[in-house]
Amino acid sequence: MAARILALLILALALGTAAAPAQEPGLSDADRGAIRDIIGRQVEAFRRDDGAAAFGLASPSIQRMFGSAEIFMDMVRQGYQPVYRPRAFNFREIVDLNGQPAQKVDVVGPDGRPVTAFYPMTRLPDGSWRIDGCFLQAPDEHQA
Repeated sequence: MAARILALLILALALGTAAAPAQEPGLSDADRGAIRDIIGRQVEAFRRDDGAAAFGLASPSIQRMFGSAEIFMDMVRQGYQPVYRPRAFNFREIVDLNGQPAQKVDVVGPDGRPVTAFYPMTRLPDGSWRIDGCFLQAPDEHQA
């Protein structure tokens, strides 16, 4: 399990540098609001340690990857402290991340260090949005 979490963190760091700086076109204001709402609801679920609610806001592929809310929450607690217990959480623009819309967020973690979080999003067949990952990047890292 620890190896799986480490592999996911390495993947997150590698993919987190691929975000394009331009705002994601083609999303309506309603889509942008729904994306922010889903992410905000997941962060609130993390704050309450409500694993079922947080896991329910993840995409089907993330749910298949982790299999249960308990495993998902263990991964978040171990590798994503800034979004698990943020001191500050400020939405920025939506960017393109490998062809997927990704919400960019400025986060200050519980240790007081700032990071930039990228939340790739996926639209379900019913039109609703779900979180398809989270990649953390130090704010001073430059994107290639």
